[in-house]
Amino acid sequence: MDTIFAQATAMGRAGVSVVRVSGPLAHQICADMVGNLPDHRSSALRMVKDRDGGFVDQALVLRFDGPNSFTGEDVVELHLHGSIAIMRRVLDELGNFGGVRLAEPGEFTRRALENGRLDLVQVEGLADLIEAETEAQRKQALRVLSGDLGTKVEEWRKALIRAAALLEATIDFADEDVPVDVSDEVRDLLMAVSVSLKAEIEGTATAERIRSGFEVAIVGAPNVGKSTLLNRLAGRDAAITSNVAGTTRDVIEVRMDLNGLPVTLLDTAGIRDSDDQIETLGIELALRRAAEADLRVFLLGQGEQAPLTVEDGDIVLSAKGDKQLGGEFSISGKTGLGVDRLIDELTDTLGQRASGAGLATHARHGIAMARSLECIDRAGALLSSGPDQYDIAAAELRIGIHALEALVGRIDAENLLDEIFASFCLGK
Repeated sequence: MDTIFAQATAMGRAGVSVVRVSGPLAHQICADMVGNLPDHRSSALRMVKDRDGGFVDQALVLRFDGPNSFTGEDVVELHLHGSIAIMRRVLDELGNFGGVRLAEPGEFTRRALENGRLDLVQVEGLADLIEAETEAQRKQALRVLSGDLGTKVEEWRKALIRAAALLEATIDFADEDVPVDVSDEVRDLLMAVSVSLKAEIEGTATAERIRSGFEVAIVGAPNVGKSTLLNRLAGRDAAITSNVAGTTRDVIEVRMDLNGLPVTLLDTAGIRDSDDQIETLGIELALRRAAEADLRVFLLGQGEQAPLTVEDGDIVLSAKGDKQLGGEFSISGKTGLGVDRLIDELTDTLGQRASGAGLATHARHGIAMARSLECIDRAGALLSSGPDQYDIAAAELRIGIHALEALVGRIDAENLLDEIFASFCLGK
């Protein structure tokens, strides 16, 4: 492979900027620039010089020997003063060496995958960690990056390989004097994997919501205080408020961190019968987005009924509590009455849902596991039909194993790689 380099920190002026170099020439090239390199996984302060011996900067130099590095190759990191001019000069100097080129987006991580330092799920976990905005997202991404899901997948894979091997041995030695009744052990193996897969699949939707954010829709009639409440929760004027009913036509989205959970608040158009074509479209959109949301907060005036079915976890509040005696569940976005209680209820409800999150955080994870589970179910049904169906059952298990291997990137991953790594910056 080529030796590659890139700035590993954000572009622009900073206290410290890092340049990463990886590949077979990494040690040689960096030694030409800084002199003697420190020992493996050690650091040392060195003078960085250009090819003419001119002083460029003083840098903290870290050395990693392959395969015990992030990429699995020889790696050197130069921790430089965060000057734009220094960074430009160092990158220019690196580019003048033969056999060296600027890294493509995500290429360092891609090499880590290709060299067996990470599996595909861990790569996605790293991307999620970089994008994490809340504490829940950070914790979830770290669980994925640690390889927990890959470990589970390997356990499932080994169990299915054992089950398939038992069935195929029965077929291969059908005429030999060997035990042929392997159905009990195979059935136990399939049952254990099936139960574990189902539990993980059930937690996929919640895990994906933690990654992308829960949606909470504020629903009610026009001029009931939805936009005022949104602004109070957001801590800024995110939506226009007015005494004129029907001000909000489109769905206004506000992203926020709710005690560590990523939440997108949706301010929807007021629900009512209207002859205005544009307002009607806004109401239809409001009803659709509210129905699709994870949770709804209904703001109701006295005597009003919720415009949608109130589902488990939804919160029903009496609107404009500053103007009327709304009782225990009253709220006012204008004065803040009941807002803290609403935040507590949202946090408790969404926190309980988040506790059921699995390790699989992307839709493709759930699809791959579902495919494997379908194969296991079919193999189990064939197992009950007797030894004459064992060859077909073994074939189903091989397909199920294939799906799990694709999940962690052992096979059939090439078509996913470009899309996944495109989201990384040059220094990753």
